[in-house]
Amino acid sequence: MKALLLSSLLLGATLVAAPAAAQVVAVVGGTVALGDGSQPIPNGTVVFSGERIVAAGANVTVPAGAQVIDARGKWVAAGIITGPNELGLVDADGVDESNDVVARQSPFSAAIDVAPAINPASVPIANERLGGVTRALVAPNAGGSIFAGQGAVIDLGEDALPIMRARAFQYVELGEDGGRIAGGSRTASFAMLRDALAQAADYRRNPAAFDGRSRDALVKRADVQPLLDVLDGRTPLMVHVERASDIRAVLALPRDYPRLKLVLVGATEGWMVAREIAAARVPVIATALADLPASFEQVAATESNVGRLTAAGVVTAISTIGANDAPGEHVIKQYAGNLVAITRVPGATGLNWGQAFATITSRPAEALGLDGEIGSLRPGRRADVVLWSGDPLELSSLPIQVWIDGRLQPTSSRQTRLRDRYSTPQEDGLPKAYRY
Repeated sequence: MKALLLSSLLLGATLVAAPAAAQVVAVVGGTVALGDGSQPIPNGTVVFSGERIVAAGANVTVPAGAQVIDARGKWVAAGIITGPNELGLVDADGVDESNDVVARQSPFSAAIDVAPAINPASVPIANERLGGVTRALVAPNAGGSIFAGQGAVIDLGEDALPIMRARAFQYVELGEDGGRIAGGSRTASFAMLRDALAQAADYRRNPAAFDGRSRDALVKRADVQPLLDVLDGRTPLMVHVERASDIRAVLALPRDYPRLKLVLVGATEGWMVAREIAAARVPVIATALADLPASFEQVAATESNVGRLTAAGVVTAISTIGANDAPGEHVIKQYAGNLVAITRVPGATGLNWGQAFATITSRPAEALGLDGEIGSLRPGRRADVVLWSGDPLELSSLPIQVWIDGRLQPTSSRQTRLRDRYSTPQEDGLPKAYRY
């Protein structure tokens, strides 16, 4: 009897422990945009199981028992990746209590880590998800130092665990803004940058002799390890810089620190040094729309910047940094569409459709070495899939369904619920003030 009871208990434990079979989903008949730089595939199929893409393209076999979604007349595309931005760190720019983007009074710099502060319930996250954005590179802003701190890669799924990769990059502000922070000039910002890296190297050689505790220490002990991770190439150094001469100065850093993995952000004048950037194999997350000089460090701004960088062989993504002050990262698809449109402008250099879509999907992932995980519909990647009403780069197209890590996401947000509530107001359900 005891043996029978034990056997039953073991069988029950085995059944509880056994994982449920992953749901296989096949989205069939739509135009498929892989996001890897290739051109759209008509009448294609995307198959994913659990969190991963199984197959995508033409002539894909639909597995038996799969949930089949008819996408005829629609587009099926890789989820959009945006950033660097502030998603999850701020709800209202003008309300300090809801804004964790910058820490101007903090004694720390490189040690600042945005991951613990990211709020997955932040209202803008759901709004962006409804716009087809599935991942974001979230970065702090520089305050008391040119080192803003460590950014994170997050997913925009409706769950309590948004962090895909914490401490994914170290964000540094140079150029005009960095000069102001460092003491009033570019010379001071580059001196601060090099001195901070040198102090981290000094700590490695002799930790006991390192200060880092005094009130006036430029580099605190907590800042040292993040800087050593940068020096050793474990953490990419993401540098916001616009002017061609500043870009050259940044490209010179690996001569002294050969393990550095650089990522340039902004790079409005990048086209002027495109061959040098390509030779250094440094990726760029460029300002999406910089066709007029917004500052003295952007005098050579041209909307052909991204096209010329790409033509030179630079891995180039785009972001809304410096291009969009209003809330709404999803507008990045419009800027990608502009890169296709300007190919029809005489003298301008743009991108073909596949290249343009890659600037907001696989290229941001590639810049951080994550293209094996996210950014495209290639087999084995995370199943970030968006079913669109039409061409994702057209203004009139809207997401119909969004999957993140293979999980179907809600089709509403606080914004849409408020819209629906007040579009046809009912007298009995409204405050008295609405009667007048």
